[in-house]
This record gives sequence, C-alpha cells and structure tokens, in this order.
Amino acid sequence: MLESTHLPAGMYGVFLGALLVYCAGLYLIGWLAQRRIQNVEDFVLAGRRLPTSLAAITIIATWFGAESLMTTADEVGNEGLRKAMLDPVGIALCLLLAGLFIAGPMWRMGILTVSDFFRVRYGTAAEKLASLIIVPSYFGWVAAQFVALAQILEVFFGLPKEVGIILVASVGTGYTLMGGMWTITWTDAIQMGLILIGLLVLGHAILIYLGDGSVAAGITTMRTDIADSRWRIADPETFWRDTMVAVSALAIGALGNLPMQDLMQRIFSARSDAVAVKACLVASGGYLLMGILPVGTGMAAHLLLPREHGELDGVVVMVAAKLLNPALLLVFFLAIVSAVLSTIVSAVMAPSAVMAHNLVEPAWRLRRTAPLSQSQLLLLQRGAIVAVTIVSAVLALSGQGAYELVQASYSMALVSLFVPFVFGIHNKRLPPQAAWFAMGWGIAVWMLHFVCGWEMFFEPWLGPLGWAIPHELAGIAVSLAGLLFGIVVAKSTPPPIQDPDVSM
Repeated sequence: MLESTHLPAGMYGVFLGALLVYCAGLYLIGWLAQRRIQNVEDFVLAGRRLPTSLAAITIIATWFGAESLMTTADEVGNEGLRKAMLDPVGIALCLLLAGLFIAGPMWRMGILTVSDFFRVRYGTAAEKLASLIIVPSYFGWVAAQFVALAQILEVFFGLPKEVGIILVASVGTGYTLMGGMWTITWTDAIQMGLILIGLLVLGHAILIYLGDGSVAAGITTMRTDIADSRWRIADPETFWRDTMVAVSALAIGALGNLPMQDLMQRIFSARSDAVAVKACLVASGGYLLMGILPVGTGMAAHLLLPREHGELDGVVVMVAAKLLNPALLLVFFLAIVSAVLSTIVSAVMAPSAVMAHNLVEPAWRLRRTAPLSQSQLLLLQRGAIVAVTIVSAVLALSGQGAYELVQASYSMALVSLFVPFVFGIHNKRLPPQAAWFAMGWGIAVWMLHFVCGWEMFFEPWLGPLGWAIPHELAGIAVSLAGLLFGIVVAKSTPPPIQDPDVSM
C-alpha cells in the first residue's frame, strides 16, 4: 500500500485542476485525431504514415508506464539491481533485436496484426490459436496499469482504489475510442516530453540531496554508500538459482515481447520498412536511458528512505514527495499520470485489434452475404476496445499485485508464440503442425505452472535435486520441442487423397 502524500494547504485544488485540464487536452487531441479516421488501417495503424520520430516515441511509450516508472523502482529498492533485468534491460534488448531482425521483414508483409502473420505462415488454425493467446495475455498488463494509476490517485487525493480503477479505465478508453492510433501517437509525443522532464527533475533532486548540493558528490555517494550486495545480479551462496532467475527475467522482457501486437502495431504504422527499423533502434537506446532514472531511484531508496524492516512500496512517489517542492511535485505528478496513461491506451489498443480483426470479424462475415463496410469494421474495433477495458478492469479489481500481473502477461507470449514466430519469419516452408504443437505445448506448460504456483520447472520433483530452472525458460525449450515434433508429424503424414471426378 502506497503511503499518503500530504500536500500543502491549497495545493489539492491546484493538482486536481491541473489533472482535469490535462485530461481535457487529451480528449481535444482525440477529437482532432478522429477527423483522420477513414478506415480500419487509419484507426489501427495511423494509416501507415508515421515518421521515425513519432514511431520511436510511441514505441517507447508502449512500455514506459507503471512497470518502468514505479514497479521496477520498488523491486530494485527492495532487492537490488537484479530486478532491472526484466525492465528496462530486457525491454531495451527486445527493441534492439526487433530493429536488427524483425521490423523490416514484418513491415514488408503489409499485414494488420501479428495473428495475420500466423495465418500467412501457418494457416487459419494457427491464426485463431495465436489470437486466443495474444488477447488474454494483455489483460494482466492493462490491469496493472489501472491499479498503478488508481494507487496514485489514492495517494494524492484519497480516492478509493476501486473508484480510481473505474475512473482510470473510463478516461483512458474514452479518448482512445475517438482517434485510435492517431490519438495514441499524438498524445504519446506530449506525454513522453512530460515524463522526461519529470524524471530529470527527480534525478537531479536525488543527486543534489545525496551530494549535499553537488551532483558529482551525489553520484559518488551512490557508488560508495550503496551496499555491494545490491549491485550484484547473483549472490555467491545461491549463484545458480539467482543467475537462472535473472536470465529468465531478461528472456521474458527481451524475447516475450517480440511476437506481441503492441510492438508490431507500431512497426506496421511506420511509413516504410527503413523507418520501422530505425525507430526500433532509436527507441531501444532511448528506453534504456530513460529507464536508468527509475532504477537509480530504486538503488538509492535505502539512502533516501531508511527503514529498519519492511519492504519499500511506492518508492518513486515517496522520494518525489520528500525532495520536490509543490511546483516540481506537480510536474512530476503529471509525468506519472502521462506515463501510465500512455501505456494504458497502447495496451488496450493492441489486443482489441486482434480480437476484432482476427476473431470477431471472420465470424461476422460468415453470417452475412454482403461485405462489411468500413463503418462496421470501425465499430468492431471500438467495441473490442470497450470489451478489453471491461475485462481488464475486473481483473484489476480482483486485488492482484501489479508485478505479478505484468510478469504473467509477458511470459505467456514467451513460452507459446516466440518460437514459431521467430522461426516463421525467415522460413516460409514450416508446416502448420509446427506452429500448433509449439504454441500448444508451450502454453500448456505455462498454465500448469501458473495454476500450481510453481516458479521453477516441475518444482516439487526437480527442485530437491538442485535443478532450479525457471519455468519460462523451460517453456521455451518445450515450445521448440513442439515445433520439431510438428515438423516430424507433418513429414510422416501422407497428403490427403483427392477423389477422382465421377461421371454421372
């Protein structure tokens, strides 16, 4: 539970007024963006017209939300630098890999969603299975953003978290429904500017505080006064387990996000394949640099917020409330709101596109003789956004923690989609069975461990033997085995016999 922030008398109205004006500005942008929506491609991919600058900004904004700004700082504050492996290190590596190997080939396919890729490479059955994995995998991620921003509203305004979740879900969905990807892109550009200003303000205040007025002395203090154990990725006593956990976190962030719709949606929105590649590479460096600031806040947390026992919670907010004057705290408050809202709208838009385009639209076409109009297709897209928002809000109200929701969301795609996605990009001859078994086996192993609460692969049996292997890493191996098994099955299955025409 985040600790309450006591604002000076008279500042509550200022903060609330600034928040209302800010939200009104977002809706104005949504209304303006709505004028550019003529078809589904405009709504989902901004007409495939984004330049490098806007594409890179919206890629960064996709992930730089509650996880990067708040949850990572808390985790690093409690357990040290090892908790930065998932975010920002894993996400930055994901964007680098996307720029080097994924963005160009995927953009040139001219498709709308990741599930379209599975249909083109492996057939309709693989498309449906991939869609059924992709859509639910976002619910936890969206719910985590709802919870995070609702907690901020609770801290600053005393608003009950349940009310905050409903309010956040409603506000974020409203302006997304207007202009789709155009709204997201334009608001991301403004929000990333606010976030960068807020992070720089907080980072400067931390170093000044630790260095008694000197930034250089503050850096020296962090280097010398933070315990050595907090800088280590693995402790000597538990080296194998800690290393495997760190590698698993890195894989979840770097590999689990590659086949996801939010990243691909931004790649497809670029105006060319070269722009898509450049945007991913720029976003990789930008994301890592921005991510250093919350990680640094977490590393310095015990110097800034000393306590004898108990875990730190709400590190970023507590540090900001302690070090910033009311005016700068207002800037930082709006930066936090911007970070989480930018992630919310991106996270809601991605599964909605898959749900509408790959699941609902084909079923609707079967019931009609006339083709669907663009207005009907846009209605499907907007209806899917509302559906994803409702399900995610219900999950957020269930009371699960943000970190658990985020990690579960990332790992689902890692163990099921990563292997057939990567192998299918540059190999057009893989049989459909390869994707079926890769996705099926991987998600089955993940669900078993998720339901049983096992962090390690077959923990009750392999754990006592000292084989501490995170189930996410084992899930990748199982998925790869499924891919190879599917290839063998396809080769051993004779082609169907065509019945000769019979003259009547």
